Amino acid sequence: MNKTILLLAAGMLLAGCVNTSKVTVNASQLEHHRFVLESVNGKNIPAGKTPPELSFGEKMHLSGSMCNRFTGQGKLSEGELKAKDLVMTRMMCADAQRNELDNILSAMLSTGAQVDLTGDQLTLATAEQSLVYRLSDLVN
Repeated sequence: MNKTILLLAAGMLLAGCVNTSKVTVNASQLEHHRFVLESVNGKNIPAGKTPPELSFGEKMHLSGSMCNRFTGQGKLSEGELKAKDLVMTRMMCADAQRNELDNILSAMLSTGAQVDLTGDQLTLATAEQSLVYRLSDLVN
């Protein structure tokens, strides 16, 4: 009985030490940067001639491509990125994976994705999906 109480007390003490605050990325860290997609849900994406990309312009304007090109106004709040009115071309690509990437990114940005920027690695994540990008270059 005493061991159980001690274990519960130790667990509660350790739980109090966990940092539950969200990692916050601010817009200035993303604006004027282009990121190239490296992996989806832990699986590497071959770069090819036109790698999937995501660029951030002034005032969180998003643009880029997976299979199709897309653009829209992003909003960053408490580490979550949303772009509810994302506009995307609608062509079928020969690569089925690229077609699926369009759907994944569109769904993530319409519902909101947690954003983490560590060094030159940008991660967009939801409970179901994770996209990892690498900083490619600066955008005007």
